[in-house]
Amino acid sequence: MNGVQHLVLQFPKDNLYKLPSSFFTCFQIRHLSLHKCLINPPPAFKGFDKLVALELCEVTISSKFLVSLISYSPLLEQLVLQSSISGHIQIKAPKLISFDFTGSLKLISLMDVPLLAQLSLVDIDEGGSCDIAKFLESSPGLEHLHLNCYSVQFLASKIPKQLLSPLNCLKRLYLSDICLDDIDEASCVLRLIRSFPYLQDIEIQLHDSASGYDDVMEEIAGLESREVESFSDVTLNHLRSVKLTGIIGLTPEMEFIQLLLAKSPMLIRMLIEPGVGHNSPETRLKVLAEITKFRRASSKAEVVYKVA
Repeated sequence: MNGVQHLVLQFPKDNLYKLPSSFFTCFQIRHLSLHKCLINPPPAFKGFDKLVALELCEVTISSKFLVSLISYSPLLEQLVLQSSISGHIQIKAPKLISFDFTGSLKLISLMDVPLLAQLSLVDIDEGGSCDIAKFLESSPGLEHLHLNCYSVQFLASKIPKQLLSPLNCLKRLYLSDICLDDIDEASCVLRLIRSFPYLQDIEIQLHDSASGYDDVMEEIAGLESREVESFSDVTLNHLRSVKLTGIIGLTPEMEFIQLLLAKSPMLIRMLIEPGVGHNSPETRLKVLAEITKFRRASSKAEVVYKVA
């Protein structure tokens, strides 16, 4: 196996497979993907120094060895971790460009990732919080960021009105499984957007949370005034594209759309896709009529709302 450069191993979940000792002699390996297995290296193993891409999904591995495996891979550019980690992981990978993590953000620290450009953080733990500027201080060149509802709450809950060091490089923000009808979560989203003054592209996929509502525009309270007021001195001068998926016409959703349109003088296109199976065609037309009344800071802004 010494000449192997690309290796993908997937095993049944019910029978945890322990990697054989011969696996740890694949010193030429460059692309490695492991799913549902036990990784227990021999004491003398120091890692794969030619490794460029590493994917570990639902594997059993000690946090100590995982840290060593990453740090002993000086060429590592792509990293995917999708598993429950029992200990704290410090990511030290000076050539890392892309990192996709699913787990508890409380157990992850970005220590030395100066080239990191794409980051996906899907938190599965509802607890904890962190200053986003501190969390991302080792990735000054980050351009693309994906967060889900829990990672938004984890990273955005402690953001002050003005960051001491705005995160200027971020160009694209993708938020998934978001509930704008949850006031705390909506506040976190607004704080997060305010943290990235050079955003060009925002995409938000809303959580399917309002099943059963029809004439929903009056059902749920709007955004808290203090969060909207925090945007009074904010202009999204670089925002050009917005995509909102799962809109059903809740008051905070409509206020969020209104806010983005009013604060984005360079906006070219906003695409709004309604939630599936929630509200009637009449309600969707009502939503469309409301959106057309909103003031647009950009004379070139095209708002596309899919009624059908």
